[in-house]
Amino acid sequence: MSDERQRLVENWVRAEIRALRAYHVQPAQGLIKLDAMENPYTWPAELRAAWTEVLQAADVNRYPDPTAAALTAPLRDVMGVPEDMRVILGNGSDELIQMIAMSLAGPSRSVLSVEPGFVMYRMIATFCGMRYVGVPLAAADFSLDLAAVLQAIDAHQPAVVFLAYPNNPTGNLFDAAAIEQVIRAAPGLVVVDEAYAPFTDATFMPRLGEFDNLVVMRTVSKMGLAGLRLGLLAGPAEWLDEFDKVRLPYNINVLTQASAAFALRHKAVFDAQTAAIRTERPRLAAALAEHDGVTVFASDANFLLVRTPPGRARVWFDGLRERGVLIKNLDGAHPLLADCLRPTVGTPAENDALIAALREVVEGA
Repeated sequence: MSDERQRLVENWVRAEIRALRAYHVQPAQGLIKLDAMENPYTWPAELRAAWTEVLQAADVNRYPDPTAAALTAPLRDVMGVPEDMRVILGNGSDELIQMIAMSLAGPSRSVLSVEPGFVMYRMIATFCGMRYVGVPLAAADFSLDLAAVLQAIDAHQPAVVFLAYPNNPTGNLFDAAAIEQVIRAAPGLVVVDEAYAPFTDATFMPRLGEFDNLVVMRTVSKMGLAGLRLGLLAGPAEWLDEFDKVRLPYNINVLTQASAAFALRHKAVFDAQTAAIRTERPRLAAALAEHDGVTVFASDANFLLVRTPPGRARVWFDGLRERGVLIKNLDGAHPLLADCLRPTVGTPAENDALIAALREVVEGA
């Protein structure tokens, strides 16, 4: 880059944006991909054939239905949204987080969440010019440090609090009674992010309307539709009508609307896949915990947080990659995640490959 171009960039691009790093996605070609909390199962052949027929009938020369009405109705049913609650859709949960932050941004306003937590809460707060307040979780088990959260709420008066339930990247469910206290103490909005709802039975969705400042966010990504990029926000109309004003027109494209509506008509297929993942989760956890010095934390998600012996996370990550298995290395991402790795729960065969590869790495260390 020329000196003059660099000067222009530094003059006009906000300093806090220049200080960021773009969201990094690991290259995964040729590897068993267990790094991104995806459903590992592809669609059955007969489902793919029927889906193709649906796509052939889609008219991509026209803009999509801006309200996605044919998709919203089955999504409400599948997600268990109360009848008196409003719904808006986003191009993934990330767009919904951004819509919320844009709507609530203002001088000296802040976003509050817990750490380690979903990185996009911090990044989108920065995009929107808001202060980000991250409250550390309890070091022993990553539980919600309620006293610290309530103290931070009192001190910073956040415009919005984001709580992932279960939490990413730790996988644990926070105590529901503690979340209730957070909702009652928060001066602004509280977003309970239930991205991993398919892998737990806990939810705040039926409690919408009980609190004036609660909304619930969901996604279809973890049920097996990550490639569609579709998120849902549910809550009182008073909030969602305002967020809808910053939603970009036609944000849910024609192919996503048609594909998601089709997939929801075959929800039983994805429910079976989710059940298989939930069955594999304790088996994989037990196998990983057999290694000396390893801690596998309790998970209600489709991934496991694993603490290796001191200084082994990078060695084990590299060793698994060399053996064709890609997971997530969290060591260095946050002080509480020192020596931590995060494998996604895959198919039985993929999990077996991970277990065997790790055994080789550990025995060769």
